[in-house]
Amino acid sequence: MGKTISIFNQKGGVGKTTTCVNFAAALGLKGKKTLLVDIDPQGNTTSGVGIDKTEFENSTYNMLIDEVPAKDIIIETTFKNLSVLPADMNLAGAELELAENENRFKALKRALAPVVMEYDFIIIDCPPSLGLLSLNALTASDTLIVPLQCEYYALEGLSQLVGTVRTVKQHYNEHLELEGVIYTMYDSRLKLNQQVIDEVDKFFPGKAYKTNIPRSVKLAEAPSFGKPIFYYEKYSKPAFAYKKLADEFLKKQ
Repeated sequence: MGKTISIFNQKGGVGKTTTCVNFAAALGLKGKKTLLVDIDPQGNTTSGVGIDKTEFENSTYNMLIDEVPAKDIIIETTFKNLSVLPADMNLAGAELELAENENRFKALKRALAPVVMEYDFIIIDCPPSLGLLSLNALTASDTLIVPLQCEYYALEGLSQLVGTVRTVKQHYNEHLELEGVIYTMYDSRLKLNQQVIDEVDKFFPGKAYKTNIPRSVKLAEAPSFGKPIFYYEKYSKPAFAYKKLADEFLKKQ
């Protein structure tokens, strides 16, 4: 059975979608059949793998609200072993519509159930907030990965993040576990980066990946070409970093 993983942080701008796209693509390159699930209304994961948001009829919105089967919405990308459940702006209204559903926290879990067996990994890109969409993702997931920017403000949201995971485990998904923490936008020259890492280790002892994702212009450019970094600049530092991260992740499975 495939493993479902949410990439989640309540704070925006931490490299969440970048990590989703490139981590999933790295798993694909390692021979793992991977499904990206975009439940962020901005749809950046969808466009980040080269899918034009005007070219598909149904999205994760229709899957959650109209109960269109996931298999009818999944799009195979041009990248190795990588498919996507795309999102569009319709998803922005999904939280209000889901609120009226008695199974509102399990809509995504139910929708993904028929396709879970078909993939090695399902990677969910969550919105940067703790609304119904993110709660659906965490309820549907076996584990979560937290991308964390190596800056002071990242520390402010940590206690809130710990509280969120505890709440989800208590009320919606008792099996949810923290898979790991990924440090993003890392710069080894900055003393602050190491201070942030030391502080995070107190919150999540033994959970941080040894592979850090460096700041990179190429990594920032790749989404505008609709490509994961390996297909845009395969010899760049972030390409090597995400491949190394995938190796580290798979070694723990």
